[in-house]
Amino acid sequence: MTRSGKQEVTLGLVGVGRIGTMHARNITGLNGLMGPQGTSVHLKLTDVAAEHARSLAGGIGAEFLPSVEALLDSGIDGLVIATGTATHPGLIRAGVDAGIPVFCEKPVAVNVEESLPVLDHIRTTGGTVQIGHQRRFDPGYLEAKRAFDAGELGWLHTVRAVTCDMTPPPVEFLATSGGLFRDCSVHDFDILRWLTGKEIVEVFAKGSNNGDPAIGSVGDVDTALAVVTFDDGSVGTVSATRYNGAGHDVRLELQGSAGSVMVGMDEQMAMSSAEPGVGFPAGPPHMTFAERFHTAYRAEMAAFVEVVLGQRQNPCTPEDAVAASMVADAAQASLQSGEPVRVALQAAG
Repeated sequence: MTRSGKQEVTLGLVGVGRIGTMHARNITGLNGLMGPQGTSVHLKLTDVAAEHARSLAGGIGAEFLPSVEALLDSGIDGLVIATGTATHPGLIRAGVDAGIPVFCEKPVAVNVEESLPVLDHIRTTGGTVQIGHQRRFDPGYLEAKRAFDAGELGWLHTVRAVTCDMTPPPVEFLATSGGLFRDCSVHDFDILRWLTGKEIVEVFAKGSNNGDPAIGSVGDVDTALAVVTFDDGSVGTVSATRYNGAGHDVRLELQGSAGSVMVGMDEQMAMSSAEPGVGFPAGPPHMTFAERFHTAYRAEMAAFVEVVLGQRQNPCTPEDAVAASMVADAAQASLQSGEPVRVALQAAG
């Protein structure tokens, strides 16, 4: 990893679909930006769509390899997984068995039950796996956490988390995503645990379908709200929708006994004021999650390079990710039953 006093890291990337392509560009864009002397970051990548992967590699100065096996055998320092969820367990195991740190997009597996053996394998091998919950690296969420940890908000009496996509993903994706709470609100569940340091112990959820009937036909809803109860008895709400015509809207309100802050209240928030004479916000709204969290995604990958170099602790463990998934499971179960559901926290270990 070091040549002539300068650090060098070679990452291997598996999967160059939409989010994998974004990661590939972010990784190659890190060169010279990290550390006082700069860190040289090299990228090797592979995908079953070989021609697309080869073309992408050529365009960003990366190296294309024909298979995961070839990638792991090529001497990489860390593995980045951006493939479909069903492939995550096998690729995580392959990475930790190769003795290198792994970054994997959430979730660990298609459900909590299948995630638990993966956690056991990581622990047994002593592996390091960072899961991609990028909001932990967003400047607004980081500042909200700093303010809360510093006592500036006092004790929290209410939290409100909002995630609104401008348009829904393809119905084919929704048919296998596990539902709105699992593929969307899980980010909110993760950030609430991370920011407050509290566990969510109960969820009560409701949902509706007023958009494309096909979403309902595959067992999902297009809009939902969950009332969450934390382990200290405080409460919050987590809401999500697939249809927010104003733009991609992600916010978090923390209201405390001494102060309140809102994440996402900037010039590009997908909202307008109804008050006369108020022109805020003036900027164009974000259209996609990639735009909204561009800075966070780059910081997330820079953090993984630091993990590979041994310069920082893992900022998002697989146990963290599974704990958030357990809350999402409880929310989906409540949505189906119409009753509050307790969260099975003990299974995260």
